[in-house]
Amino acid sequence: MFAAERRQLILEMVRANGAVSLRELARVVQTSEVTVRRDVRALEAEGLLDRRHGGAVLPGGFTRESGFPQKSHLATAEKTAIADLAAGLVEEGEAIVVGAGTTTQELARRLARVPGLTVVTNSLLVAQALAHANRVEVVMTGGTLRGSNYALVGSGAEQSLQGLRVSRAFLSGSGLTAERGLSTSNMLSASVDRALVQAAAEVVVLADHSKLGTDTMFQTVPTDVITRLVTDEPPAHDDRAATELQALADQGVQIAVAGAGAASAGGGDSVPARQSRRDVPLPGQRRGQLPGNGHPLRSAASMDPGPERSARVADLRRR
Repeated sequence: MFAAERRQLILEMVRANGAVSLRELARVVQTSEVTVRRDVRALEAEGLLDRRHGGAVLPGGFTRESGFPQKSHLATAEKTAIADLAAGLVEEGEAIVVGAGTTTQELARRLARVPGLTVVTNSLLVAQALAHANRVEVVMTGGTLRGSNYALVGSGAEQSLQGLRVSRAFLSGSGLTAERGLSTSNMLSASVDRALVQAAAEVVVLADHSKLGTDTMFQTVPTDVITRLVTDEPPAHDDRAATELQALADQGVQIAVAGAGAASAGGGDSVPARQSRRDVPLPGQRRGQLPGNGHPLRSAASMDPGPERSARVADLRRR
């Protein structure tokens, strides 16, 4: 198949599905992922699609949201590593809320063995992951089923959250920037996520690096409301993600970075050991010191839920 034919087929697949993984594209066009990655890069240069880590999506994130089948094949190793790390924040006997999304679904699989846990969710996928956990109580919101992401939305979902108070909310979304915070492409999903945030004393955002610096139509969580971000380590060439992490840290968001290589190989059905985190200084910066102010960085390994919101930043450029 000639390059022009391959690229036309790639474009047709992305247009039909909204998002497609590089692995699937390579299988359909019968070539290597390296060749497909080169084709995707060329199509992005023409403005015909946008690259994401592990795949390609339609351009114009402000107006289009990928469905669950497409999202579930993107950045799977990164989502697993993020879920491993985020699960270490949850303690026995807590009451938490968990929003809809493929990353939060991975988190739910790891929460199945936390004794005495109560999980409030609007996600059928989160509830399913916890359905057979005999020491976890699952509370579903009301609402109308949104089939594209298996989530309950609408006034019924929002009203069922009124008067609720829990320790933490775990949310994901379509994009995250320091300027606007977490955002999504769907108005109904955004409205329910805002209600989930109102019920929590602390907000933890789970977002892989491909979402950093991406802004979508509806804001769900402003930056000043986000307590922590759990993300993965971007590739060395991804300056946008590193810059966005710096800006988020400057605004007081505590950041923990999980290495994709540390993800559990068992599919996430067991509770992993607490994953190690590492702090890497910015270029020209002494370890443990923020640029310009001399205050020490707190290690992400502590993840101390105390009242202080100390900023932590990692230089994500591989040496």
